[in-house]
Amino acid sequence: MTDVLSPRALLDKLVSFPTVSRDSNLALVDWVEDYLGTHGIACHRDFDETGQKASLYAHAGPEVAGGVILSGHTDVVPVDGQAWVTDPFTVTEKDGKLFGRGTCDMKGFDALAIWATVEAQRRGVTRPLQLCLSRDEEIGCVGAPPMIEAMQAHMPRAALAIIGEPTNWGIVNGHKGGVGFDLHFHGFEVHSSIAYTGVSAIMEAARLIDWANRTNEESATRADPKNAYDPPYTTLHVGMIQGGTAHNITAKDCTFVLSARCVPEESNAEWAARITAEIQRIEAGMKAVRSEAWIEANPRWDVPGLAAEQDGPAEALVRRLTGENGSGVVSYGTEAGQFQAAGYSAVVCGPGNIAQAHQPNEYLTVAQFEQGQVMMTKLLDHLQEA
Repeated sequence: MTDVLSPRALLDKLVSFPTVSRDSNLALVDWVEDYLGTHGIACHRDFDETGQKASLYAHAGPEVAGGVILSGHTDVVPVDGQAWVTDPFTVTEKDGKLFGRGTCDMKGFDALAIWATVEAQRRGVTRPLQLCLSRDEEIGCVGAPPMIEAMQAHMPRAALAIIGEPTNWGIVNGHKGGVGFDLHFHGFEVHSSIAYTGVSAIMEAARLIDWANRTNEESATRADPKNAYDPPYTTLHVGMIQGGTAHNITAKDCTFVLSARCVPEESNAEWAARITAEIQRIEAGMKAVRSEAWIEANPRWDVPGLAAEQDGPAEALVRRLTGENGSGVVSYGTEAGQFQAAGYSAVVCGPGNIAQAHQPNEYLTVAQFEQGQVMMTKLLDHLQEA
């Protein structure tokens, strides 16, 4: 008989794959596909343009429409420069916590979802369960849309999707959307003693970053205190920046990512246009000094927000499974908005606290993980009902 792995054994295995967002995730995908295959579950892949990353999706149960999707992502953020006490790619249990990169965000949910998919096949559920494991969520949720499109040709269309990002098993029915731009400021090098004759890519980039800071301050003053989001306004952010050659040369290059997390009342398109207009204004000033100077701006992501649904079936099902009566909204983005944009009812609900995501010594509590198995068992019972 083929071995059936427990959720904990599955978690240990998933975390052992260092699927850092800059690297390939194919070793994990290969293993999951092989494991599901031993239980008679066929899998499909959607590759990125390099062929080195793939999303995986699978269907358990009868070949009929109206099933439930359990959706997670396979990639994790880097551990570089973080002060880990344990090996980040080995699950270490201590003081009721499971330490390891991705235990919280979000291989804990992935392990539970894989376990439930195998159990659905073994039980012979009446209604289908589908598993979706995406690539490249951590670099802007870019893997889910092509996966969602590709799966239409291979699986009956499900009715709803549960996206298992960390919510402490609370119900999240709304989140901000967002846009991001890869920016490359091209300056013109001269000796810093005559800097006015050249264009410093770094100092020009600072104009855009200063605009972002001022815009955040202005948005805060106009924020609606009744808005449930924290913070209750759209925010602009730059997290990394590189550039320059030497302290006494005007910088030829400066690169960074500028992103906006948008409240529902303000569209992604509106903020993309505002950012683009400011880039064009700064570029005009650069070119007035040296015609060779310019700004390269490439859209990096455009992630729709998740809107609360009136009597949404996804939320109704999760309420039944968790016993939760409340709901909330969050400022981080997920793939739930992308499932919703594709016509699925969607909700966010998963184990762990978002405060642990991306942190050194990331952890998921044992209690939260065990609660997840109880919830998945209830889901399986639901799928067996007539």
